[in-house]
Amino acid sequence: MKIGEASRSSGVSARSLRHYEDEGLIVPGRYGNGFRDYCQSTIDRVLVIRSLLESGLPVRLIREALPRLSDGPDAGADAVGAEFLHEVQSYRDRLAARIAVLSDQQAALDAYLREARRPGP
Repeated sequence: MKIGEASRSSGVSARSLRHYEDEGLIVPGRYGNGFRDYCQSTIDRVLVIRSLLESGLPVRLIREALPRLSDGPDAGADAVGAEFLHEVQSYRDRLAARIAVLSDQQAALDAYLREARRPGP
């Protein structure tokens, strides 16, 4: 399918599809006229990429993870390098710290709003 169809099918913009290609995350086929040709397996890969990006993983880590994810569920943890797992864990820990700070800020705002809405004397 051409890029417009792939965009509609995946819910990802044509610009993002081109970006994923530039980053080496996908490799669509090509028609004789040079237009990109997206097969269903590429669309499936795009959906995985989108999910990983939405989780906040940087493109660099996604690029490292994709070959392992493509190997299927039987690839197991043995196929994943310790350094990669350490980087993902580190990213997750930074994310958890940011969530904790945001939760504290939310609690402070909630307390302020409760106090501000309290009827006066």
